[in-house]
Amino acid sequence: MLKENFQEKIILQKCHNLASEIADYVNLTPAIFDAFAKTQRELFVPSGFKHHAYKLDALPMASSQWISSPLTVAKMTEALDAKDCDSVLEIGCGSGYQAAILSRLFRRVFTIERVEHLLQEAKERFKMLNLVNIHARFDDGQRGWRDFAPYDRILFSASTPKVPENLFDQLKLGGVLVAPIEVGEKQIITKFYKNEDGITSKSLDSCYFVPVKDGVKR
Repeated sequence: MLKENFQEKIILQKCHNLASEIADYVNLTPAIFDAFAKTQRELFVPSGFKHHAYKLDALPMASSQWISSPLTVAKMTEALDAKDCDSVLEIGCGSGYQAAILSRLFRRVFTIERVEHLLQEAKERFKMLNLVNIHARFDDGQRGWRDFAPYDRILFSASTPKVPENLFDQLKLGGVLVAPIEVGEKQIITKFYKNEDGITSKSLDSCYFVPVKDGVKR
């Protein structure tokens, strides 16, 4: 028991150190800093890369997917303006790390993944960490998840030249959608606002995500 407690303290210290390093580059709110400081990134990376889990690097996963750099996760999360929000929809669950961060900021997290085995692995991690407010679905995320719409926030965790209109339909009036938009050879984190006059947007920062793909993969 003492050994387990000691190991847990070491892991939590690594998480806190990672949050501190992220904060050197991204202006984190206290709530988001705390979310990173309490989320064990090593559980979300392939076993062969665990020694890189607390570095600021994107890491490869199966099915030509990547777990994003913690800096990118932080920038996307900050852009959501999560304070006082109830629900968020994530398009592209991947490893589940982004959803785990969101689960500490939103009451309800809905996440969709098109690669079945990635979703199953992510769900096992959520269960291991007792993240009971995450609801995960196997589907083409570009369809969204109408059953629980409208959402306060939507996060698109894959690059796209254009956000599908049906996702804006599932966003609450006054809501925010954040997506990596392809602009020529670049990808730009873009923040969209839904208001009574329609959709407006603001370009934030460069990034790199795998491109969105149609359909599902079993």
